[in-house]
Amino acid sequence: MHPVLFEIPGLGFPVRAFGVMVAAGFLLGLHIWTRLVRRHGLEPLKDEERVGNVAMWVLIGVIAGGRLMYVIVELLRYMGSGDEGSAGYQYLHDPLSILFVWQGGLVMYGGFFGAILLGLWGCRKYDLHLFNGLDTGLTAGFFGQAVGRVGCLLVGDDYGAIVPEGMRSLPFPITVEVPDAAWLAANPESLFPTALAGETLWCTQLWMAFNALMLGLIGLWLLRRRRYFGQVAVTLLSLYAVTRFTIEAFRGDELRGVWFGGALSTSQVISIIGLVLGVALLVKLRGRRDPALATTGQPAPPPAS
Repeated sequence: MHPVLFEIPGLGFPVRAFGVMVAAGFLLGLHIWTRLVRRHGLEPLKDEERVGNVAMWVLIGVIAGGRLMYVIVELLRYMGSGDEGSAGYQYLHDPLSILFVWQGGLVMYGGFFGAILLGLWGCRKYDLHLFNGLDTGLTAGFFGQAVGRVGCLLVGDDYGAIVPEGMRSLPFPITVEVPDAAWLAANPESLFPTALAGETLWCTQLWMAFNALMLGLIGLWLLRRRRYFGQVAVTLLSLYAVTRFTIEAFRGDELRGVWFGGALSTSQVISIIGLVLGVALLVKLRGRRDPALATTGQPAPPPAS
């Protein structure tokens, strides 16, 4: 674990692993999205230019949506528990701290919804086909998330539950060893709690990275076979609901929010709702065909000289 990669000489400013991996994931996702609209766009050359403008709104949506959902969850938890040491209490009495994203606190589903909403708004603003942009953008976004999730491991965020004694010999990246108490004390930027020092945890951070990579590859496969615009996005979101629900069962951090006496996490509740809506849409649209798809999937013509 390397929560801080290095400090800028002379400034003492820490370059944090999580921020670097999220930035790298965003740039990778943007690169892949550009290549996808070059092949699957209705106007490949113009769409390639439009993606750069839309991507900035997607980035804003990821951060704002992820933070907003985290704040809402923490406020609800505080109102239910009255714990004055909780983040929800801090947000009520110091609203400015809501903006301190660098202190941690993003919910991935909130980032998804924020990215989709502002991304669709950006598509409309810059004349990028809404649902083709969603299909290609979400596929590319999963590749970016696969990189960003590595940052969660480096900083000790989104960690798994303690592995049962009889399964602790399983290799990395199935399990991960939390550093000892001395290391945690010397690295306060790590989000692993001191109480877990030396414990063996499920390596859910990399599980989510591999899950995102798998969904990105499925998205590439579906883009060549889709029958209507939006089919890839709805399918991927439905699959993500299933895989995220499963991985959440192995999570050990309560910061993500747990409900019904700890039976379900926030993401599991959202996964159930998302899966029901996703399957309903896939069933409703199963006979849909978009003739315009016959013009996509071909290499873009070379730019005029």
